Amino acid sequence: MKSGLSIFRAVSLSLILIATTWAAAADVVVIPLRGEVSEAQFFFLRRALKNAEQGKADAVLIDMDTYGGEVTSAVRMIDALSKTGVPTFTYINTNAASAGALVALATRHIYIAPTGAIGAAAPVNSNGEDLQETMKDKTVSYLSGRIRSAAERNGYNPDIAEAFINKTKEVKIGDTVVHPKGSLLTFSAQEAVKKIGGKPLLAEGIASSIDDLLAQAKLRGPVRKIEPTGFERLAFWITEFAPVILLLGIVGAYLEVKMHGTFIPGAVAGICFLLFFFGHYVAGLAGWEVAVVFLLGLALLLGELLVHPGTIIPGLLGALMMMGSLIWTMMDRYPSQPFLPTSAMLVRPMLNLGVAVVASAAVIVILGKYLPRTPLFSWIVLGKSNAQGPSLSSHSSGSPTRVRVGEQGIATSVLRPSGKAQFDGEVVDVITQGGFVEPGKNVRVVEIEGARVVVEEMA
Repeated sequence: MKSGLSIFRAVSLSLILIATTWAAAADVVVIPLRGEVSEAQFFFLRRALKNAEQGKADAVLIDMDTYGGEVTSAVRMIDALSKTGVPTFTYINTNAASAGALVALATRHIYIAPTGAIGAAAPVNSNGEDLQETMKDKTVSYLSGRIRSAAERNGYNPDIAEAFINKTKEVKIGDTVVHPKGSLLTFSAQEAVKKIGGKPLLAEGIASSIDDLLAQAKLRGPVRKIEPTGFERLAFWITEFAPVILLLGIVGAYLEVKMHGTFIPGAVAGICFLLFFFGHYVAGLAGWEVAVVFLLGLALLLGELLVHPGTIIPGLLGALMMMGSLIWTMMDRYPSQPFLPTSAMLVRPMLNLGVAVVASAAVIVILGKYLPRTPLFSWIVLGKSNAQGPSLSSHSSGSPTRVRVGEQGIATSVLRPSGKAQFDGEVVDVITQGGFVEPGKNVRVVEIEGARVVVEEMA
């Protein structure tokens, strides 16, 4: 019995040690926020936050030194920080001015360098000048509400947060006036850590370095720094023009299927979809697993079209996988959030995909009607097919071919849309007006333009 208890205690102690070791080994992810607050910085922050969540980090630390930047980007950063499930810290090293102050207040803990400062977050125009009165009132009112909400959520005094933005805001704690109205609030390091009623006004401590901050905050895990990739600006344009990129990809894929083997439309489609998934990965919206789902769906769809047509289920499943992967790629979801997306998460992806699909359908209809009549189409499609098998284009009877409009024949190869058909014992290079025709089907000549013989399937 004693032996059993000893074994139980030994196993329990081992498990506790393993759990303690594992917990201590959790990363502290450092995210530098330097220079201007911008859309590219937002993409980088979002990607880094999701990376930290997926890696089960113990904390996220923003190493901040900024004089501000775009207010819209700062608001998006605030939203991103509010969604993450990892504890967040800001180290003001050494400036958190304007938009930087707003981002810092969206984290749960603030530390500041000895010569650091935070505040002066009033909105201005792109030239640094004051906004017009009406616009200024609207912007200040909106930002005040957003930043008060973020401050309350993270345990800061909301009046202090508002005073960073609104110079008419007085900050009073008990009987102590911390900041009189008439100017924007800016805290030095010493002012930010000053305690009133046993609680610091803003920052939890003054830290001389990140290592000093980690020691004060009792964060013992290894430090992992995530750097910007340099592709965040490219990711911004890709995500902004996602419907156009999808449009080009869908149309290119359609033309490749119709003009099987020409490769040019297929290459365009491949580049577009690669850019689409790469851009959204860099933007922090999706991992590469969604691209794998897209490729699996594409394989099922191509199998339906080219290998076993008519089975329906593989093609339908493939199409659903492709559409689902495209929607999931554009969806802003954090690992800590529920797996099933909310309606708010789906609005923009569904809108982008809907615009791309509708526009693609319109373009495909137009191309189906006019592209087969263009010299470029004849050069690409018939130029490829002329190298295969005999043709009547070399007959010297004064006409490029002896077939006539209205003549009936049989397709001897799949017409996708080009291929070969037999008329009165002779094989001719032909092309449809955009549709598929299976081998052995009856066809009729509807148009002849030089060496170009256009046919249609007979009912």
